[in-house]
Amino acid sequence: MDNNLYIQPVEMECQPKLSKMYSFYKISTDFLFSLIFLFLLSPILLFFCILIPIESAGSPFYTQHRLGKGGKSFKLLKLRSMYTDAEMDGPQWAGVNDTRITRVGKFIRYTRIDEIPQLFNVLKGDMSLIGPRPERYYFYQKFNQTVPEFQQRLLVKPGITGWAQVNGGYDLTPKEKLAFDLYYIKHRSISFEIKIFFRTVLIILTGNGAR
Repeated sequence: MDNNLYIQPVEMECQPKLSKMYSFYKISTDFLFSLIFLFLLSPILLFFCILIPIESAGSPFYTQHRLGKGGKSFKLLKLRSMYTDAEMDGPQWAGVNDTRITRVGKFIRYTRIDEIPQLFNVLKGDMSLIGPRPERYYFYQKFNQTVPEFQQRLLVKPGITGWAQVNGGYDLTPKEKLAFDLYYIKHRSISFEIKIFFRTVLIILTGNGAR
């Protein structure tokens, strides 16, 4: 995809007025926690970088263009959970019991380990720890035809976790996902971010909502 391609978000009528305290909290926690998590999780990351190519030849990492704040494209980094030819028939929305996912891939998706490399995206400023899940240009074009407000998710930085992710994640329809993401955008606050963080920890421990 051309890096210059992007989708312009539509401004909402009820944009929240964010406090300086929230803005400082958001920037500082994104940076500090990303460094801390990368340091603590680096042994796990290294282990699966070795394990993934053993089952399915190829790089343990997977990069893909996604749209970030303002609709600008960036390269998302993840641990590869699918076979290298997973999209030989074109882009596909992840489904239940997806046959493209490897055995190791099922585990790292279940535990969210595949998301660890996205901490580098947070450090680069492309993403936040908390926000709407970043989607591809292809899906924005597709969903905007049936869910016209879908591009409003681009008003904020995408996140590794978020309100939609902890309320169904992969199982949500684009319309349901949009509803949760818009609720987050309209009600952003320090307390709300902390709530999402602890909900995320619970999901990681239980595997609820993963596939």
